[in-house]
Amino acid sequence: MKIALLGYGKMGQIIERFALERGHEIVLKISIDNINDFTLDNLAKADVAIDFSAPDAAVANIYKCFDAGVPVVVGTTGWYGKLQEIKNDCLSGGNSLIYGSNFSIGVNLFFHLNKVLAKLMNNYPAYEVQVEEIHHTQKLDVPSGTAMTIAEGIIEELDRKTEWLNEVVGTPIPDVIKNEQLLIESHRIENVPGTHTVVYSSEVDEIEIKHTAHSRAGFALGAVVAAEWLQNKQGFYSIADVFNFNS
Repeated sequence: MKIALLGYGKMGQIIERFALERGHEIVLKISIDNINDFTLDNLAKADVAIDFSAPDAAVANIYKCFDAGVPVVVGTTGWYGKLQEIKNDCLSGGNSLIYGSNFSIGVNLFFHLNKVLAKLMNNYPAYEVQVEEIHHTQKLDVPSGTAMTIAEGIIEELDRKTEWLNEVVGTPIPDVIKNEQLLIESHRIENVPGTHTVVYSSEVDEIEIKHTAHSRAGFALGAVVAAEWLQNKQGFYSIADVFNFNS
C-alpha cells in the first residue's frame, strides 16, 4: 500500500515507522516545510492518505484527497463542525473517508466501556459524573477530540445529561454548571501523551475508569490499521466501524 502522510510532525513520523514495518511504502510526506509538494499529481500516487495535520488544515486536505480520488484517514480533530457537510460531499462524490478522535485500540475499547457504564448509571441518579483530560501543552484543540467523544458517549446513554461544558484548568471558571450539563475538565501539562478519566461520585463512594497513553505509538498503529481497513471500500466511516466492538 502506498501512503501519503499529511502532517509530518511527531505523529507522522511514528505512523511512518509502523507503516514501513507492516510492509507499506510512503510516497509523500507533507509538512509546513514542503507545502508546495502537496499537489494533486503527487497525491494521486498514493493508495491512501493519512492526515494528522492541524484543525485549520484538515478540511482543505480532505477535499484535496477527494479531488485526487484518494481515500483518506483523518486523525486530526477540531474540524467536526463541518462533519455533516464533508460526509455529504464524500458520499455524493463516491469518495472514501474514515475519521476518529482517537485511533488507539485501547481508547476505542475505553469508548465502548464508557457507554456501557453510562447506561448502567441511568439507574443510579445519586452519582454525579465528570470527564477529566490531560494532554501536552502543544495540543491545539481544547477539549481534546477524545474527551468530546467520551462526553458524547455519556450523553447518548445517560438520560440526565444533555450537553457538555468545558473548563480549562488555570483559566477563568465557567458559569455555574447546570444539573443537565457534563463537565469536561482539561489540563495541559508538558510531555503528556494523553490521559482520560471518567469519574462517577456520590456521597458514599466513587467509581472511576481511566485510559493513560504511555506514548503516541497506539494512535499511530491504529491509523495504519484503519488505512488498511479502508482499502477497496467506498463511503464515510468512523473508527468505530473498524473495531466494531458491538458485533
